Amino acid sequence: MDSLESKFPKYMVYCVMIACLEAFSQGYLSGATNVPGTITHECANGMAHVASGGLPDCLPMNTALWGFAVSAFCVGGLIASLFGGAFQNKYGRRFAIIVNNAGFIIGSLLCSVAAHQAMFIIGRIITGLSCGLGSLAVPTYIGEVSTIKARGTMGSCNQFSVVIGLLIASAIGLPLAKVPLWRIQYAIPAFPAILQVFLMPTCVDSPRWLLSVNRVDEARVALQKLRGDARIDQEFFEMVQGVQGTAAANANLRDSPEGLKVTESKVANLFDNDIEDHVGQQESHETYSMLDVMRDPVARRIGLTVFVHHIIQQLSGMNAVMYYSSNIFLLAFNGSESMSQIMAIVTTIVNFAATIVAVCVIDRFGRRPLLLIAEAGTCIFSVLLVIGYKVNSPGLLIASVFLYVASFAVGIGPIPWLITSEMTPTYAASSVGAASTCINWCMNFLIGQVFPVIFAAIQGWSFLIFAVICALAFCFTFFALPETKGRSVEAVVAGYDKYKR
Repeated sequence: MDSLESKFPKYMVYCVMIACLEAFSQGYLSGATNVPGTITHECANGMAHVASGGLPDCLPMNTALWGFAVSAFCVGGLIASLFGGAFQNKYGRRFAIIVNNAGFIIGSLLCSVAAHQAMFIIGRIITGLSCGLGSLAVPTYIGEVSTIKARGTMGSCNQFSVVIGLLIASAIGLPLAKVPLWRIQYAIPAFPAILQVFLMPTCVDSPRWLLSVNRVDEARVALQKLRGDARIDQEFFEMVQGVQGTAAANANLRDSPEGLKVTESKVANLFDNDIEDHVGQQESHETYSMLDVMRDPVARRIGLTVFVHHIIQQLSGMNAVMYYSSNIFLLAFNGSESMSQIMAIVTTIVNFAATIVAVCVIDRFGRRPLLLIAEAGTCIFSVLLVIGYKVNSPGLLIASVFLYVASFAVGIGPIPWLITSEMTPTYAASSVGAASTCINWCMNFLIGQVFPVIFAAIQGWSFLIFAVICALAFCFTFFALPETKGRSVEAVVAGYDKYKR
């Protein structure tokens, strides 16, 4: 079997699952402050050492300081995204993922043994650093090691792992929402991080990255290991063309009467002509800075499409809906805190179930249809949220929250990260990936700081803003996003050649 036709080689799946341990930690940290948040910064004994022995029972903070402590996680993510591209480009995706766990381990332990508010906030920033680098390195790694036939499913596993982390954080948070057990909640992410430190070295590095640093023999060995017994000649040749850049790849294709149907003899000829020298000669075109991306009409168009979809992911309002769902459930259940907490967990279960659907169907239906359905759904259910507030209908509010979350999880959640690696040529992958991650964390932080002010001013009407954004997002996706299902990165990039001057 040709590797371009293979789907789920066992070792490839293993590598993806190990890489996704980072996404689990990221999801867990995102939800860690939800359920035990109140007991963390509000308790009867305050800074007194009553139930916690040598540590204060809780870390008293007002609403503004607690809000900053929670969003400090995003600050760390933003900082890491600024240097993450250069780091993974120099040292490789696998090494970046391994080193990244240091922040999870150190930050989680700081939060769990925090004796002062500042110590807790610093811990959140450090864990955010790992989330920022990981949210760049892991999707890139998954996209570069996965088979074309299974790239959507494998890429969705990243978001699926985030959702599992959120779900477990919510479930564990209920019994741990008391003094002094809340500290255990913040220590848990250190354990999957330690596990990944030991398991990630058993995975190969990305063949595309190995090619980009002219380690051609290692790249071929890595690709063969990822594809099992399948023949890799044609896929490897296309990877070499991708590393050379769009123009060089097209020149090679024009020279070949078979186009993409490269024969094994052509592959052999390429190796006979000393492929190491051939790739080395193209080194100036291998790595693009962000300035290079903006100068290249093809890379610029691809980059802008990816950037806008990362903005859409945050500005569609998922974080705001999740944060204020507790207020909605309090209204629906006449102020019952216990029912509100249970419904918050149910919301996470809905997110989990919808993400499973996305994992199962994304390689069957494609990225565009799922993303368009998700954007239409979030638009409609944001409007229904506004109507529910206006007419004071608890049932409509609850249904709207569940359906909104399901719509988001099917498309807007996983697909922006997926298309970042599916659309971007290897020579621009780190720059576009780093900028995308930076934009995503910027928007995340912006929503966390601005939305509470908007909500306090106009209450339920604020969700109308998200409805408008989702409607505009639908239009942008419809006109700007190509389908990437079943296509190599090189084929997707070649489709943008019409934008060359």
